[in-house]
Amino acid sequence: MKNFNINKLQSRDSNPTIWKSILSLSCLTVFVIMISSCDNFVEVDLPGSQLTANAIFEEKATANAAMTDIYSKIRDAGVLTGSASGLSHLLGNYCDELKFYGDPQNSTVAFYNNSLIVSNTEVKGLWDSSYNQIYAANAVIEGMDKSVHLPEVDKKQLKGEALFVRALLHFYLTNLFGDVPYLTSTDYEQNSIVKKKSVTMVYTSAKEDLEQAIQLLPENYVSEDRVRPNKYAAHALLARVDLYAGLWDEASNEASAVLNNTELYNNEGDLDKIFLKESTATIWQLAPGFSRGNTLESVTFNFTSGPPPLSALNDSFMSAFNDNDLRKTHWIKAVTDGTTTWYHPFKYKYSDTESSREYSIIFRLAEIYLIRAEARAQAGELIGAKEDLNKIRNKAGLGDTLAGTQSEILDAILHERQMELFTEFGHRFFDLKRVGKIQSVLSIAKSGWDTRDVLFPIPEVELNLNPNLKPQNSGY
Repeated sequence: MKNFNINKLQSRDSNPTIWKSILSLSCLTVFVIMISSCDNFVEVDLPGSQLTANAIFEEKATANAAMTDIYSKIRDAGVLTGSASGLSHLLGNYCDELKFYGDPQNSTVAFYNNSLIVSNTEVKGLWDSSYNQIYAANAVIEGMDKSVHLPEVDKKQLKGEALFVRALLHFYLTNLFGDVPYLTSTDYEQNSIVKKKSVTMVYTSAKEDLEQAIQLLPENYVSEDRVRPNKYAAHALLARVDLYAGLWDEASNEASAVLNNTELYNNEGDLDKIFLKESTATIWQLAPGFSRGNTLESVTFNFTSGPPPLSALNDSFMSAFNDNDLRKTHWIKAVTDGTTTWYHPFKYKYSDTESSREYSIIFRLAEIYLIRAEARAQAGELIGAKEDLNKIRNKAGLGDTLAGTQSEILDAILHERQMELFTEFGHRFFDLKRVGKIQSVLSIAKSGWDTRDVLFPIPEVELNLNPNLKPQNSGY
């Protein structure tokens, strides 16, 4: 299946009984459950080398392969890919972090110019990939609920991971598109007429999934490289959801659940070690596709000669750094042709190495400190807020914040998030939007910015297939 929308599992000519079909082991090695990379499925007899879809979730090896393949899909396509089609790059251009230098025909131009339309293929790709991955997570959840022979400890682990993924992807969808469906089933007939939920309802559903995941997931990682989420990864995402929902006490408590576990997590003081795959500041990360591989981010952002082949850091972003900020020298690299100098993100430094040096980090400790700082400040706990903020500042070589009032502290936290989390999955765009500053900032920083741009358009094809997704977002 090459493309996916929430209205049809396959093309209009597909057989709806596909989920009763047989998956060959050759497809299982690529994607062992319903949404395999194999282009077409037909019903066939069951030879000795094949498994039914239900049998996948009765064996530990194939059940684990089903879940880990979802992570590979997340790494390679959709909102969290480090490639140029992911949010780190697209929202960096859409917001005020990056300036686009590439081919004028490149699809990123529409994001840089804030000129998205309802038929934009990149927007549709984000929608399709996300719901494709959500569908896969739902298949795992249903498989775990029906599994008879899989040990209970494995069922809990896999269901907890799938609930975590489902909440994570819906979180990004609602922050991009506003009201969206929250899919909890693999029933294609039900999904083809699904209605949208409000952003508040999406957050509520995500919280329910994450609270269940926390009960199911173990405290320790099942793999040393932290590529399978544990209980604290779910706490971290729940802290973020609570922050966005304005639930200050809850956000602070969820962040503390992570930060208090000093046996697993350490606020790494060496900036050059934070993005290495062994970093103890990492909460959850995605492994590369092969043993010598590193991150897609390093391919997307790094360049060695000018002008930049794709994007470089915006001048306004560079000028926002304090002169003494170590992140400017450790996480940014200058490239010059002797006349002009460009700067690119240099958090991920490696490409081809003898063995993988860096994985794509989705959650790390610095964000959790900043979440708790903001939640504390919003709740009036100004001393604690400043303590958390200063941990991030001091790591960057900066002195303690001089902010004193609640308003000053919140502004300082927002600025620190800008400097700390740049080009990481659209934090800057989402932050400006949720604190109510996106119009005042981007109307000045971006010549093409319009009030409608706070949301992406829902892909036109989705509205045509399912009228329950209407109305289209305002302005499109």
